Amino acid sequence: MEKALWYLLAGTRGGVNRARIIRILDDRPRNANQLAAELDVDYNTVRHHLDMLVDHDVVEPGAEEYGKLYFLTDRFERHRESFERITDRIDTTDPSDHHTTDDTDTTD
Repeated sequence: MEKALWYLLAGTRGGVNRARIIRILDDRPRNANQLAAELDVDYNTVRHHLDMLVDHDVVEPGAEEYGKLYFLTDRFERHRESFERITDRIDTTDPSDHHTTDDTDTTD
């Protein structure tokens, strides 16, 4: 699982959003629409990230097809320390929170 988490979070584009999805689902289960709204990203982007997380047994969908909720897997829970260690070593801040500042003083 640790190798899969490194791949999902640090080895591919979208790792920051996948880490954010994991943190949000840790709070409580949500469906793809709720995740898209909370992350302020496109629904299809969230679906792509969820599919990758499901494929690597990090999250699992509930039984309902319409509005299905996603949950963290028991396997992920057993490897939570790896997740925390990885996210401590990578930048998982929201990319929209990065602002550039111009330190040039144009006043005399």
